[in-house]
Parts: sequence; C-alpha cells; structure tokens
Amino acid sequence: MEVKVTSDKQNPMLKRREVAFQIEHEEIGSTPSRRETRKAVAVELKTDENLVFLKRFETKTGTHTAAGVANVYDSLEQAKLVEPEYIVKRNIPPEKPKEAEANETPKEEPKKEEKG
Repeated sequence: MEVKVTSDKQNPMLKRREVAFQIEHEEIGSTPSRRETRKAVAVELKTDENLVFLKRFETKTGTHTAAGVANVYDSLEQAKLVEPEYIVKRNIPPEKPKEAEANETPKEEPKKEEKG
C-alpha cells in the first residue's frame, strides 16, 4: 500500500495538520480498512497512529486508488475537543469491557437428568 500526500497544511489555531492523501492499493485489491489506512498515513507522516483521524476516505470507481482527508492532532485530548463525536467513534476502535470478555467463554450445556 503506497501513500502519497497531496496536501499538508498546518492549522495552529486547532493544533492540527490537515492532510489530503491518495493510497494505491493494488496489492490488497479491495479498499483498505480504516485502521490500515490510519496506520499507513501515520507511518508516512511519521506520527502516532492514535493522533490520525480520517474525515473522508473512498476508492475511485474502477481503480485501485483511494483518496482521503485526515486531521493529525498534537494530542488526543485536542482531537476529542475539536472533532465531532461520530468522527472520534469511527477512528477509535471501541474497547471491549472486561465483563463482555468474560462472557465470551464457551458455556457448558446443561446436563440432562437420567431417570431410572
């Protein structure tokens, strides 16, 4: 997956970089996931993956080229203040609660009582 940054603007007022990019994804075939894209953009920009928030990302019809826009913040707290809640939810995978993980263990089937 090859990332090409087409525009990179610094926004000191909001403490972020506003980046437009294109990704060639012929090796993968299908459009890469949001997580893979965030990681690729973070590597290209030499920053932490958790500070990259994808705003828009889509593959052009009939090609293996995807174009997108991302904001790279100075801190996670700043991102949560500025970005709309739905963008934050899209970009930060939900953590599984400990109770849900405990409930995922296979349950034993109830034993049938034998008469006789």
